[in-house]
Amino acid sequence: MTGGPAPSVLPPSLRPWLGLIAVLAALVVGALGVLYSGHSEPGTVDRWIIQPTADTLGPPWQRVALALDFLGEPVGSAVLIVAGVVGCLLLRRPRAAVLVVAGVGTTVGATTLIKHLVGRTIHGPGNLSYPSGHTAFATALALMAALLATRRLGLGRTAGTSFVLGSALVAGAAMGWAQVGLGAHYPTDVLGGWCTALAVIPATAWLVDRIADRMTDSGRREHR
Repeated sequence: MTGGPAPSVLPPSLRPWLGLIAVLAALVVGALGVLYSGHSEPGTVDRWIIQPTADTLGPPWQRVALALDFLGEPVGSAVLIVAGVVGCLLLRRPRAAVLVVAGVGTTVGATTLIKHLVGRTIHGPGNLSYPSGHTAFATALALMAALLATRRLGLGRTAGTSFVLGSALVAGAAMGWAQVGLGAHYPTDVLGGWCTALAVIPATAWLVDRIADRMTDSGRREHR
């Protein structure tokens, strides 16, 4: 231990851009939520992309989609969260480990709350669909992993922001494809889930850094 400050989970160089993206993503989530509030059928955009009312995938792609879907289920997501926390601790990044837990918890909580507020359904009144929790979860994990990698690789503002957004896009697109292909969500649900993670994770990372920095400063003052 060197006694120096712990590295932040949200690199300072990325904060302005990711902050702006988070605000824009939150606006998209809100706009889509208002647009599809109480709906139980695909919208115009959904129909333009695909008719998402039934499982549209056959083998072998169905197995791929089911494997991706499993990663967003309780058992699969728990395995990924534990792996993420353990990996952060092995890398001696306890602050990042806290972000994994806090980021996933906040993202899941946000999607659950929005689902009940919007009330959009698919395949029956009991299946709340907006936003896609699976897509939000996958995107959130990718964002947090990319933030950690950006810091370790020493990427600058442009390269770092591009890497973080690219990682989120790949993860969100993969899980979103599985959700739409399996008939579990409308395409706009997927977009809402992706944007939810983009809005939540930068804010959560900033908050984790603020709390950790204050705790560190408080501890230093006590030892003077």
